[in-house]
Amino acid sequence: MTTRATRGPRRRTVVALAVILCVLCTFVIRLVDIQVVSANEHIADSEGVIGQGDTISGQRGEIVDTEGTVLASSVLVYDAQLSPLVITQLEEKDPELPWAEASEKIAAITGQTGDEVRALVADKLAVDPTSQYVELKTSLTTEQYIELRDLKLAYLHMDARETRVYPNGAVAGNIVGFLNGSGEAQSGIEKLDQQCLAPTDGEISYRRGKDGVVIPGSEQVVDAVDGGTVQLTLNSDLNWYMQQMIAEEAQKQGAKGGTVTVVEVETGKIRAAAEWPAVDPNDLANAPASAWSSQIFHRDFEPGSTFKAITAAAVMEGAGMTPLSTVSAASRETFPNGAVINDAFSHPAYNYTLAGGLIDSSNVALSKFGTMVSPDVRYDYLQRFGVGKDTIGFPSEVSGTLHPVDEWDSQSLYTTTFGQYFTVTAAQVAGAYQAIANGGEKIDLSLVESCTQADGTVVDLAAPAHDQIITEQTAADLTRMLENVAVQGGNAERIQVPGYRVTSKTGTAQVPDGNGGYKQGVYFTSMVGFAPVDDPKYVVMVTLDEPTKVVSSAATASAFQKAMTQVMKTYRVMPSSTPMDELLPKFE
Repeated sequence: MTTRATRGPRRRTVVALAVILCVLCTFVIRLVDIQVVSANEHIADSEGVIGQGDTISGQRGEIVDTEGTVLASSVLVYDAQLSPLVITQLEEKDPELPWAEASEKIAAITGQTGDEVRALVADKLAVDPTSQYVELKTSLTTEQYIELRDLKLAYLHMDARETRVYPNGAVAGNIVGFLNGSGEAQSGIEKLDQQCLAPTDGEISYRRGKDGVVIPGSEQVVDAVDGGTVQLTLNSDLNWYMQQMIAEEAQKQGAKGGTVTVVEVETGKIRAAAEWPAVDPNDLANAPASAWSSQIFHRDFEPGSTFKAITAAAVMEGAGMTPLSTVSAASRETFPNGAVINDAFSHPAYNYTLAGGLIDSSNVALSKFGTMVSPDVRYDYLQRFGVGKDTIGFPSEVSGTLHPVDEWDSQSLYTTTFGQYFTVTAAQVAGAYQAIANGGEKIDLSLVESCTQADGTVVDLAAPAHDQIITEQTAADLTRMLENVAVQGGNAERIQVPGYRVTSKTGTAQVPDGNGGYKQGVYFTSMVGFAPVDDPKYVVMVTLDEPTKVVSSAATASAFQKAMTQVMKTYRVMPSSTPMDELLPKFE
């Protein structure tokens, strides 16, 4: 029989057990929440307290030329620091290597004097007796690092960092580009192919206990992936020669600058892209800022007479003209719409052939031929030959200016026939002549051969576009006329390349004054051509920016001849095996 006395303790026991069970359930639920439901959240919160990690830096890839010559690479350098406070403390304990002796050993390795090293520490202590940092020397080599490390000095610390070096200096420097102090690509191939060159950093992570000791088994490593190697189409030896040559020629002519572009006809590959002033990416401070971008892709200009060949293509295909078709042209004529066009030299009315108009570079003759087709047709041909379009998407590349036909006024209706009222780059001119030399098939220019990843995988690059922009017959007729320009034109004797049949066309462009007009007596001159005529292999494009000794396109003749001769030698191109066709007449 249950009495009141026995019911009391039993009730209390049940209540106590219920409370205990409730508390236990609460702990279990909370434990499940912490360790299962919200585990990831709590692990993430704890990482800031016990989680530790270090970045493993990958190495930026190399840039090499077509033969594998390194143009840009990354190396480890070391920045050394001293702790003045530790030096002082050790000196008080009679160290094994006294500071006076240690400073001499350090200086012998870093290229300083013992007095300089001691002064760094003394000056720092004078300002702050408790200082633990003073910069000793930056950018030390691995050999210097090892020698300093072997001194086993407690107050000497060295940090490794990656730096970019350019073993060939200014060779193709304007093309290769450079990085800023933070390692960010700023121009050139460094920027164009950042995706291939850039490494992917790795990480080593671990956890520490309350006492700072690494928790065994907590280490996790994600390896870094080095950047890939970018191989260019450039021949660095040829580029070196072209840079030396154009620097000499530009200075001889009193020009502000000059460029040489060499394109392989059958592939569109750029084999040389030389400029003066040149930039050494190792030493940007000694190059003008204007040289930090490639002028071959960045500087646009009115092409002048080099694009008379494109007008000839338009009228041969659009109006049925031939190299021997004729127009009557004097050196100065007023056209029906009131436009006045002049030639560069005075002459009576000649019955010019189309070939003769190119040979004498007659603006009046080309105006008359050019307007045999509509402006829309001529606009179409300018576009076909690359005006207004990027070539390779080079950083800071300009596409030139091609005004819509409805903006052509009474004067530009004619000036567009002889290379004015639109602008191009040296690369675009070289690309246009590649099409003529290649039987009318235009192949997009290229500067990058391949990207090879760190594991050896070669990344396929998009194949350059091919476009038959004029017929083979038109290209053959243009080639014949351009060879006649080289043989009968005013620069014939200056541009001969013994053993080779060569084409050429000059350009003398007026330079804008920035106020809607042109500078007086100042020109941007150029010459472009290809060889050998009987089996075209290479296009050479030369420019001079505002030459002052000779202000006509004749200023480029010597550079063109030297450049074409060197290209034939470099690639061991077989001399011409067939004679030139009969000379085309200039007049009927």
